[in-house]
Amino acid sequence: MSTKDFIEKDYYKVLGVPKDATEAEIKKAYRKLAREFHPDANKSNAKAEERFKEISEANDILGDPKKRKEYDEARTLFGNGGYRPGPGGAGGSFNFDLGDLFGGNPQGAGGSGGFGGGIGDVFGGLFNRGSSGTTRVQPRRGQDIDTEVSLSFTEAIEGATVPLRMSSQSPCKACSGTGDANGNPRVCPTCVGTGQVARGSGGGFSLTDPCPDCKGRGLIAENPCEVCKGSGRAKSSRTMQVRIPAGVSDGQRIRLRGKGAPGERGGPAGDLYVTVHVEAHPVFGRRDDNLTVTVPVTFAEAALGGEVRVPTLGGPPVTLKLPPGTPNGRTMRARGKGAVRKDGTRGDLLVTVEVSVPVDLTGKARDALEAYREATAGEDPRAELFQAAKGA
Repeated sequence: MSTKDFIEKDYYKVLGVPKDATEAEIKKAYRKLAREFHPDANKSNAKAEERFKEISEANDILGDPKKRKEYDEARTLFGNGGYRPGPGGAGGSFNFDLGDLFGGNPQGAGGSGGFGGGIGDVFGGLFNRGSSGTTRVQPRRGQDIDTEVSLSFTEAIEGATVPLRMSSQSPCKACSGTGDANGNPRVCPTCVGTGQVARGSGGGFSLTDPCPDCKGRGLIAENPCEVCKGSGRAKSSRTMQVRIPAGVSDGQRIRLRGKGAPGERGGPAGDLYVTVHVEAHPVFGRRDDNLTVTVPVTFAEAALGGEVRVPTLGGPPVTLKLPPGTPNGRTMRARGKGAVRKDGTRGDLLVTVEVSVPVDLTGKARDALEAYREATAGEDPRAELFQAAKGA
């Protein structure tokens, strides 16, 4: 898009919105028109494709507050209601050609330039150019960092603050992050300081890739720094205290915004991604937000019923009532004794009963069991099993 098009095209009209439209109104109008004229919905329709390109171009300008401000200022100064030279020049004093202005050498009467530096000197900031005509290099976001941490089972359930030692790329101290030994890098001519180059993808869209010449920095060092080899970044190590939230699970990846590598030229820091490894517990297990525990009970407790004390993680034990005839493997629930959820509530403790079979029996215990076996001699707990096997 030329600077002339930037001024002469009425992007508000293209999107069908008033000049005082809010960002939300512009966004809504663009989405509606984009769906209507998208090439996928208008196969082999050249007019619809051209219209879609105009809509995308208008949204690119009006959807960006900075570009919109520059566009409005440019239109006020040189277009719509501003300086609009008529045939033969303003008042007939000299011939005025927008093409000359945009080329940077408008000629007035006698060959003198009315705006000697071109439109880049008339209003700073347009297309990332300041009043001096030099390109402003874009801020660069810091890199994301991946690290790992090991927690005990209790730390994972309750949350913990742990020290993490991380290695990352930060601004080189030798060259103050410029990459140039003299501290005076030049703007990359390929990407004009943006660090990115565009490549078309068809259908009115374009994609961006890191600039191959400056590797995405926007700057090129004429005298590369010996420490960072012109990259402006050097490896550094630091230790920071990181809060791991309560309730994390083994293998979970946590994102900590702004805790990654520092940015360049005022750019934001990257993010820190922490992969959590949780050590096993000798007593408790975990199932989603619930904790699990297996509690041994005697045959008498399972058969006759009773009360059983059950340990909890980090708290006092709870007492569960065992109903008579409780089978081996039955699971009961102690509410609110599990892992911490995201909303601050807790899951439950799932208690599985395991009937303990004695290995050595005393004389009285053996006599009692012998008496029980005689009393239940007519019962066959496997009868239904064989009947089901025959009927299958």
